[in-house]
Amino acid sequence: MLLAIDAGNTNTVFAVFDAEGKVLGEWRSSSESERTSDEYGVWLMQLLDLDGIERDSITASIIASVVPATLHSLKTLCRDYFKSEPLIIGEAGVDLGLEVLLDKPDEVGADRLVNAVSAHAAYGGPMIIVDFGTATTFDVIDGDGNYAGGVIAPGINLSLEALHMAAAQLPRVAVERPDAVIGKGTVGAMQSGIYWGYVSMIEGIVARIQDEFGADMRVIATGGLAALFAGSMELIEAADAELTLRGLYAIHRLNGGK
Repeated sequence: MLLAIDAGNTNTVFAVFDAEGKVLGEWRSSSESERTSDEYGVWLMQLLDLDGIERDSITASIIASVVPATLHSLKTLCRDYFKSEPLIIGEAGVDLGLEVLLDKPDEVGADRLVNAVSAHAAYGGPMIIVDFGTATTFDVIDGDGNYAGGVIAPGINLSLEALHMAAAQLPRVAVERPDAVIGKGTVGAMQSGIYWGYVSMIEGIVARIQDEFGADMRVIATGGLAALFAGSMELIEAADAELTLRGLYAIHRLNGGK
């Protein structure tokens, strides 16, 4: 079995795959750079046990991390608890099956490359992947599956928190689709600004990318808020919550994993 780890800026996702690529268990932890391998290990062992997954059945591991400070602990977790030397996305020798068509390929986040691999395999291309994470990112994948560039904007929750922190009279609000664009109170006005503002931003950036790319492109959404926003935009073909994990499994197989 394979242990796949996706370490993002906000959350770290752990998943166990069987040999056929079926997810047997999936768990989330906050991404804390101070967390040790033993803290991860004790937590994860309990969850594996609750799901009836034998620790010794996990014989391989793969990690995609955009938080360098967590990488040492995650590597040590794989080595000490699963006797496995993990594949690390972005390290030399790890084949992704795509080219990064940028001036500085090493600047692209590991999760964005994994998503590119997964999305091209599942949907073809050319395409745009909109990822609703800590940042809202737009990744451009050409018809051959190569990473052609992208756009990075502030994430939705990050924008809400900044608004609350900078304006004393504005409360924290939940991200929801409001019934009307014109808010009848502070909370409604904030929810409308965030929700419909991001819908308009996404529609606008996607249109500009397609115009610059010179072709119609499929649009796939992923990330925690993808389903909430995808329903308001016809241009989004699908909201795919498992995109990154499937990409990690595919890269493991591409690099000789059984």
